Amino acid sequence: MLLTPRNEVRRAPRPSRRLRVPAMVSAAVSLCLLAASAPATPLGIGDRLYPHLGNPGYDVASYDLSFTYPGKNDKPLQAVTTIDAWTTEDLDRVNLDFAHGKVESVVVDGEPAAFSSAGEDLVVTPSEALPEGTWTRITVRHTSDPVYGEKREGGWVRTTDGLAMANQADAAHVVFPCNDHPSDKALFTIRVTAPNGYTAVANGLPTGVDRAGRSTTWTYRTRHPMATELAQVSIGRSEVVHRKGPHGLPVRDVVAREDRERLEPWLKKTPGHLAWMEKKVGRYPFETYGLLMAHASTGFELETQTLSLFERELFTQTAFPKWYVESIMVHELAHQWFGDSVSPRTWSDLWLSEGHATWYEALYAAETADRPMEARMKAAYSASDRWRAAGGPPAAPKAPAAGKKNGIFRPNVYDGAALILYALRQEIGRQAFERLERLWVSRHQDGVASTADFVALAEEVSGRDLDGFLHAWLYGKKTPPMPGHPEWKSLDPTKAVKKPATKPVKKPAGKTTGKTAGKTAGRTAAK
Repeated sequence: MLLTPRNEVRRAPRPSRRLRVPAMVSAAVSLCLLAASAPATPLGIGDRLYPHLGNPGYDVASYDLSFTYPGKNDKPLQAVTTIDAWTTEDLDRVNLDFAHGKVESVVVDGEPAAFSSAGEDLVVTPSEALPEGTWTRITVRHTSDPVYGEKREGGWVRTTDGLAMANQADAAHVVFPCNDHPSDKALFTIRVTAPNGYTAVANGLPTGVDRAGRSTTWTYRTRHPMATELAQVSIGRSEVVHRKGPHGLPVRDVVAREDRERLEPWLKKTPGHLAWMEKKVGRYPFETYGLLMAHASTGFELETQTLSLFERELFTQTAFPKWYVESIMVHELAHQWFGDSVSPRTWSDLWLSEGHATWYEALYAAETADRPMEARMKAAYSASDRWRAAGGPPAAPKAPAAGKKNGIFRPNVYDGAALILYALRQEIGRQAFERLERLWVSRHQDGVASTADFVALAEEVSGRDLDGFLHAWLYGKKTPPMPGHPEWKSLDPTKAVKKPATKPVKKPAGKTTGKTAGKTAGRTAAK
């Protein structure tokens, strides 16, 4: 309903309408329009887990984001968001997701527009209705508050020397007005103006650095469409470290200047990780890659497109075994294919992203650190019924609890979902499974895909009817028998788990809340 095919022939952009009122009374006219209209209401595309995310009636083609950083990360940024979109139905109003910030003005196709808030929507009323099939440009001048994100598990992340972003899954609209659902991907241009001495890095490749007096403006542009939840902006007293990856791919990492030498042993591993992933699933799908090692405490790492976000302490805390750290690096890298290039059509399809990233994380550990895949999957099978009881089946996760926006990131969509991939490989064979993986990321590159799409492709590749087999694994309350391992048992979730007689090996210290709790499920620390 929301998307139109990207290869569809589009109508030429219409010319901007001329203003029909003097500029001095435009604001008054907007207020009158607003007062005369019916009350604004929040909308959504009806996502089962986040029903108010996204908005019907238009398909965003591109975002142009401009942020001005004041030099303090507890003060609002001045921002301008410009959205180019095609309408997919007649619109008297345009709803944008925007949860917090002061809106100073809205302009639609060159003319001032009325606006109001409704729930977590910014409701825009243009001076003229927008017919279906119209190319339209909406420009919003607003503030972007870095402190507010701390109250809702996402948005701006304050670091010791600046800011970063963590917008998954329900928080991009805390930072900027948008159509905040992964099914509506778009191109991004991001401009950041900051005092001299700071460095700004964002998704994509740099297109310009302009210094003017005491400030510098950094501009980045993506070459591939991106979901709003994957946007990334780093502002800090940072150094950008450059190197080459496979096929000459530009690799750039962002680290605090004082950490440059200390973190180099980790930074230089990325080209090898890229080469390993390319052998598994094919060519890297974007124009650049790198790690943002932030001085921040988030409790998770995040696959922001082309520039993955990591907590610095993952690399500096000696309690984390080296194999574990590398496997997490590969997890976020794998997401560039699974979750970023191929995005979930709905948030219920999250298992396709997290399950695959967990699969390649585990496979890398198995191949490079003697951490057997079968042992990890057997442990996951043992816990699977408990995970399903607590979080729902992997392809039908339970909705997040009130006030817990990231509550869908439970073990059932990490190791519980990787277990489905293991079962599928057991069922159709290694060769068919590996063909499926490569075809999945190539066929749906730069797009969105659903669980039904994955089942259909698995049937196509294997030449078998897999609907019944996969339906039980994806949607069953109980974990089905594992092909090839009839002796595996899943613990009854209604019975208490007996404590081991001996003291267990401790897991690496650190947070295990939200997304980290899911990603650490099934792992055990090296002795």
